[in-house]
Amino acid sequence: MTYRCIAQLQEKADNTALLCRLLGVSRSGFYAACSRRGEPARVCPTSTHLRAAFAASGRCYGSRRLRAVLHAQGLRVGRYRIRTLMRINGLRPVWRRKFIHTTDSRHGLPIADNVLNRHFTPATANAAWVSDITYIRTRSGWLYLAAVLDLYSRKIVGWAMAPNMPAELVCSALQMAITQRQPPAGLIVHSDRGSQYASEAHRALLSRHGLTGSMSRKGNCWDNAVMERFFLNLKRERVWQNDYANHAEACRDITDYIVGFYNNVRLHSTLGYLPPTAYERKTAVQHPIEVSGIT
Repeated sequence: MTYRCIAQLQEKADNTALLCRLLGVSRSGFYAACSRRGEPARVCPTSTHLRAAFAASGRCYGSRRLRAVLHAQGLRVGRYRIRTLMRINGLRPVWRRKFIHTTDSRHGLPIADNVLNRHFTPATANAAWVSDITYIRTRSGWLYLAAVLDLYSRKIVGWAMAPNMPAELVCSALQMAITQRQPPAGLIVHSDRGSQYASEAHRALLSRHGLTGSMSRKGNCWDNAVMERFFLNLKRERVWQNDYANHAEACRDITDYIVGFYNNVRLHSTLGYLPPTAYERKTAVQHPIEVSGIT
């Protein structure tokens, strides 16, 4: 090593010693910190599970539902810790609102009384359903979705989609729900005052199966708030994250959301952070096995 190199190293060491004295740190601590800078960053196991749960939710879960997912995996993490990790890892649900009117209550058709009267927590399944229509934007034009929801478990029990919204659309959704659930007579089917729900075809379908029609008060969206909430969740968790090329693509994706995520996977705070299907299974009445008295 030349004298010039030795002189440069000595000068550098003297400068390091001077800076360490000025900052009140030891030279050994300084060199240890320098060596740590070259080490790879430590992986946080909780962040790994958190990112996986967030991705599995379609990037829509907030801190409450993510905490429930991690708890189910055996990771006891507080909500505020999760919020911190979400901020560090850039996990932020993003959605936009768009609105368009889907039903027209300005008609002369018969209007049913508000039998439901905001009783959104029935004691059993197939006691009260709510229904409504919403719109889906595609590059081929609007697609309309009619859905039926069981208030007991918040499960979507019937749905139908079409490029327009005649009475047949809501009738198809209700018929699907009836076929799947086989509800008893007297079940309440609540909707808004739209002409589709006041139509003769829809009223005849209700009457044929002994179901009780119910309609919201005029201009009162809160009378059907649970159905409105489902549509908002659908749009911000799936629809607004996509740009559908046509109706067929939108139909497939929305059906996947309802069947593959909302009914069977998505955690609902109202249900104690259970999916609707799991909630119905958990709370199902176990009928005793009848033993014949004939010997």
